[in-house]
Amino acid sequence: MKYILLFIKKTLRLVLRPLSFVPALLVMYMIFQLSAQNGITSSQLSYKVSFKIVTVADKVLDKDFSKAQIEHYADRIHHYVRKLGHVTEYFILAVTVAFPLYVYGVRGFPLMIVAGIFCVGFAAFDEYHQSFVAGRGPSSRDVAIDSIGIFIGIILVRIVGWAGRKTIFRPLSNHK
Repeated sequence: MKYILLFIKKTLRLVLRPLSFVPALLVMYMIFQLSAQNGITSSQLSYKVSFKIVTVADKVLDKDFSKAQIEHYADRIHHYVRKLGHVTEYFILAVTVAFPLYVYGVRGFPLMIVAGIFCVGFAAFDEYHQSFVAGRGPSSRDVAIDSIGIFIGIILVRIVGWAGRKTIFRPLSNHK
């Protein structure tokens, strides 16, 4: 029975490990597609998000804003919503890149270096890609903003991975 369980454990790891990179590929595709939108379409999408945030805040806070007030506040937060979108999408990318690396045994400082270089490199490539899109352009400032999300994502994976190895996943861990 012990050997059967060991065989199942090794087989699952062999099959599931390579699949752990699929979410990262999907997130990279999503980021690439969002960056391929022209400047007007991209701005309209983030403005819709800004408008929705203000609309929800209006309802929750029971402010009874007019449509003009909602538009005013949406205009005021639009820039920050766009930049928070950068942080969020690269946070998700960092988690989906760092977690499989963690599963493969890349931990600690090397995890930060490998995942960080990969994600920041992708952010730089994405900004370069935007230079070919109408109404868009590359921005080193956006790469710096993306890096904030990347750093937070990698740190989160390190914390969750370490805590998981020390607690609930200890029986599955190769590290005693």
